[in-house]
Amino acid sequence: MLPRLWRGVSRWRETRTLQRYAIPDAMWDKVMAAYPFISCRSADDRQELRSLVSLFLSRKEFHGAQGLQVTDEMAVAIAAQACLPILRLGIAAYDDFVGIVVHPDEVVAQREVMDDDGVVHEYDEVLTGEAVSGGPVMLAWSDVESAGETADLAYNVVIHEFAHVLDMADGEADGVPLLPTAKAREGWIECIDAEFERFVERIDAGDENTVLDPYGAEGVEEFFAVAAEAFFVAPQAMRSEHPALYALFTGYFGQDPLA
Repeated sequence: MLPRLWRGVSRWRETRTLQRYAIPDAMWDKVMAAYPFISCRSADDRQELRSLVSLFLSRKEFHGAQGLQVTDEMAVAIAAQACLPILRLGIAAYDDFVGIVVHPDEVVAQREVMDDDGVVHEYDEVLTGEAVSGGPVMLAWSDVESAGETADLAYNVVIHEFAHVLDMADGEADGVPLLPTAKAREGWIECIDAEFERFVERIDAGDENTVLDPYGAEGVEEFFAVAAEAFFVAPQAMRSEHPALYALFTGYFGQDPLA
């Protein structure tokens, strides 16, 4: 009796949330028009995504930086792209963080790194997005807004950073998201490591025609994130160049953008 009662309460709460955070039709249509890699999905996918976006908005907190005011439409645009990877995984995949900080444009972050001799080196890094364990997620609105135009370049800052969120779900940013079994984890590592090594070889050889952003050669965790970008916004090119990785991703994300 109690489990059935709890399921009923959960459904009631979700229904209330969907009603409270319902997205106006005009706003949703405008966001869909801005991001063709979403609007090309099936009607069922778009409806499921819309509900997921409402749940996302109910659980996350948006903060504008440098005087930026995050409007409802901006929040929906970010949420729609962030929820695309978890269309089948469910909203609980993002339970480990709450805050999303939105800057008007790219930001410069001061970094420190210690070399093998113990000497600390300081440098500046230009960022359009950043995800840290437990949050917040930082995004540059300029890149979020132009995501429809940069999809052909397999670039999407929102999907990139939220792929890092999924990657860190098991406690480590290592290109391996939380998987159901040890066997699944072993298979994942075998595939992505081989793909990563081949990709690094191409970049080191000076290949400038890769579908994936060369930044993915920085480490397997970045390789996973740039591959996730391509999977969702440039799937045809991604599958042509990385068929094994594409198949791996369809299994993990539970969806095939080319279907």
